[in-house]
Amino acid sequence: MQKLQQNADSLRNKNRMRWACRRGMLELDVLFMPFVEEAYDDLDEAQQAAFRRLLTCDDPDLFAWFMGHQACEDEELKGMVDFILSRVKV
Repeated sequence: MQKLQQNADSLRNKNRMRWACRRGMLELDVLFMPFVEEAYDDLDEAQQAAFRRLLTCDDPDLFAWFMGHQACEDEELKGMVDFILSRVKV
């Protein structure tokens, strides 16, 4: 948990965050890149911290959470996943 927080703290720079949004999976790229550009600056500090921490998670976990194949056990991260998904559903 401590390491995840340290990695999340290093993403405070927006350019680094944009780079971290570039994942190995197109499905994640199309969620993260627009979110950072369109919504990140409007989040409060706690939500921004949760998003930065989300970016430190492994791609297979992120894919499973966003595609609904698995539930995220961390409530804060689950809330951010749900928030991002709510923005892309029409």
